[in-house]
Amino acid sequence: MNAMKFTLNEKEFEATLDDGISLMDVLREQAGLISPKNGCAPQGSCGCCTVIVDGKAVSSCAVPAKNVQGKSVLTLEGFTEQERDIFAKAFTLSAGSQCGFCTPGIVVRAKSLIQKNPTPSREEIAVALNNHICRCTGFVKIVDAIDLAAKALNGQPLPEADYSGKIGSSLPRMDVEKFALGERPYIDDMTMPGMQYAAFLFSPHPRIKVEKIDTSAAERLAGVARIVTAKDVTGVRKQGTIYKDWPLFIAEGEITHCIGDILAAVVASNERTARKGVEQIKLKYEMLPGIFDPEEALKHGAVQVHADHANLLSDSVIRRGDVDSALKASAFVETKTFETQMIEHAFLEPESSIAYLKDGIVEALSQGQGVFDDRKQIASFLNLPEEKVNVTLITNGGAFGGKEDISIQGQVALMAILTKTPVKATLTREESIRLHPKRHPIKMTYTVGCDADGKLTAVRARMIGDKGAYASVGTKVLERAAGHACGPYNILHSDVEALAVYTNNLPCGAMRGFGANQASFAMEGMMDILAEKVGIDGWEMRWRNVVDVGDTFCTGQVFERAVGIKKTLLAVKDIYYSSKYAGIGCGIKNVGIGNGMAEYGQAVVTVHPDETITINTGFTEMGQGFCTVMIQFFSEVTGIDPRKVRVNIDTTEPTPCGMTTASRATVLGGRAVIKAGQEMKKDLDAGKTISQLAGKKYFGEVVIDYTTALEDKTKKPITHMSFGFATQVCILDEQGKLKKFVAAHDVGKVINKKLIEGQLEGSIHMGLGYALTEELKLKDGVPESFKFRSLGILRAKDMPETEIILIEEHESEGPFGAKGVGEIGLVPTAGAVAGALYKFDGIRRYKLPMRDSPAAKAIVK
Repeated sequence: MNAMKFTLNEKEFEATLDDGISLMDVLREQAGLISPKNGCAPQGSCGCCTVIVDGKAVSSCAVPAKNVQGKSVLTLEGFTEQERDIFAKAFTLSAGSQCGFCTPGIVVRAKSLIQKNPTPSREEIAVALNNHICRCTGFVKIVDAIDLAAKALNGQPLPEADYSGKIGSSLPRMDVEKFALGERPYIDDMTMPGMQYAAFLFSPHPRIKVEKIDTSAAERLAGVARIVTAKDVTGVRKQGTIYKDWPLFIAEGEITHCIGDILAAVVASNERTARKGVEQIKLKYEMLPGIFDPEEALKHGAVQVHADHANLLSDSVIRRGDVDSALKASAFVETKTFETQMIEHAFLEPESSIAYLKDGIVEALSQGQGVFDDRKQIASFLNLPEEKVNVTLITNGGAFGGKEDISIQGQVALMAILTKTPVKATLTREESIRLHPKRHPIKMTYTVGCDADGKLTAVRARMIGDKGAYASVGTKVLERAAGHACGPYNILHSDVEALAVYTNNLPCGAMRGFGANQASFAMEGMMDILAEKVGIDGWEMRWRNVVDVGDTFCTGQVFERAVGIKKTLLAVKDIYYSSKYAGIGCGIKNVGIGNGMAEYGQAVVTVHPDETITINTGFTEMGQGFCTVMIQFFSEVTGIDPRKVRVNIDTTEPTPCGMTTASRATVLGGRAVIKAGQEMKKDLDAGKTISQLAGKKYFGEVVIDYTTALEDKTKKPITHMSFGFATQVCILDEQGKLKKFVAAHDVGKVINKKLIEGQLEGSIHMGLGYALTEELKLKDGVPESFKFRSLGILRAKDMPETEIILIEEHESEGPFGAKGVGEIGLVPTAGAVAGALYKFDGIRRYKLPMRDSPAAKAIVK
């Protein structure tokens, strides 16, 4: 090893060089700095590790450490106090940080930009961010924040943040200043005395028979403490959120199902040694043929993915009325086939976990979307009672459904037990893409009829979803796709069937929209086709068919309240008709899992001697602002300063709410917090002070147990407790490029305006990528590329002007009338884009992404 010196934040620093070590490695591992984040090392594609070297912003993961000898390196930690204060306040005021993982790198880029250009335009800011990915915000509020910071650095005073906490105010996100400055640690930023590090051996091919895992050479490697395989598992190896079909280790003699399968793990004194140990493991195996097409997988004699289950995982069916007769009587009937693609979540923080033993309890630090579900599966895997496992959510760097399934938490906990030391494992970007489930590709054939006036008569839809290797929540995704097959339209006759099919592709599971996106693309396409047949425009076609109170959802549920879809249509009417190349899409998305599943929201409020308050809940904060709105609900009810309130998410209190999914956390968590707050308010109203209540706990709970399962043939089904509605308009310019995007959303009640806008702007960004450029392409079960750049994610300069219109249609099941907005934001997006492209070039497009379009070609150059 060689020594090397450079200037780090204006002080001389001496680093030890190892083969292949990057500048980011030196900064994080030797200098102990955590503001440069590892999102994609060594690709240099996401911008999370950005630092300034001799005045130039660079991705430190792609810079060999030896190249900075004698140079000056500046990280966010080295900014002046004035700069740190201004950037922290600018991102606070603008709501420019959600999960926060990308924010420190963006702040560094912003400083570099402003030093060269003190008064950058919004367009110049967007161009400067070209080396950065943000999966949460859609960049709108990031540009707002940088614009505000530039003005402040030029002497313009910053406004004051609103900390009233009142409903409707934009209370800043909890800890947003720490996120902006890179001070809030994620799991990979954390260390513990005696900690060891782990790395994993993955299957080299989708389907092999594992004959021998020879670990002898790895065991002899200096620094290796333990090799772990399936032989070391004393509990249940197969886990899963719904079906227990996903082995956390594949054993010798068994067959793998995809390239995400883990065969062994190496624990060592440092990560580099652990990865060298993985390279030393010799694997003997037999190559087996796989099945990679879900339609082929359904055929007689096809390769069976799982020996104990047919390739057909599930079949969701909805039949109402007489579709054949209704279609026969229709003035117009059209049949078309639509296809959607596999999408990678691309959350910026790769999977990471730490586990250690404390007082006989396994403490697991997780970034998952449900700490109680994590605990249940970890305990089962370890063969321990659940009370012997505690799971704590650590700041989550994005999820979007991709962290519902347990990833490496169980294996890391096992290694901590076996080594009796704290153990940390963090996946590389390639490993992350291998492991977690994706958005389902679905092939959909629709037959839709309408009368001469354009009133819809019937829908017949057949859907085949590629489930990939493991069930995950795929049955529910296809069930939800079936339930949303008719969109937000009043249709009396429907015949829908949706199949989830196992293949040897990467698993598919939950992703923002949960099946409704795919169904919406097809149904919105059919609406445009029929509108043209009838001789009316897209807005009018939708206006004649959208649901209202008293109308029926595809599942047979009658809408009894809070149906704001017509208001969203009216909100975009003028912009639609005044734009030459405008496409329109309407969307509906369930709030709450429903479909016969009982759902819970629980909260425990604890008063501390220093007059601070802690709210414990089981729902997950992953950038959406959940903790902040919980504080707002509590503050509104009690009148307590929101800055005295914090939210903890772990399993130490009895708040097993389940997964943070289905846009339900605000509704269920919020109602539980309100109930707990109301109990505390009674004591305050009785004359007690907060200090006198120190040590007291207040419990709040809400139960939704009245929904009916899809297969329930009751005459009056209630499949979901609530629904969100939206209308979106995509506008293209004279070259067919994205010009403006308008989104009108029924949100029930605006709790925090900037957080809602940020959620919707981020959803639109994701939806535009889904429509135009994003795809994780596989060949025989293996991604053609593991590079971030290959995924087609829109950069800041690709985002059109975005206008958000918030409609309030009070939802009695929601806290103060609110609905969840986490998913609805990208449900109608692809349909609106396809409609705009047809207006521009007259080409109907039935397959995503629409990369052949002028809008996509302007992005992918």
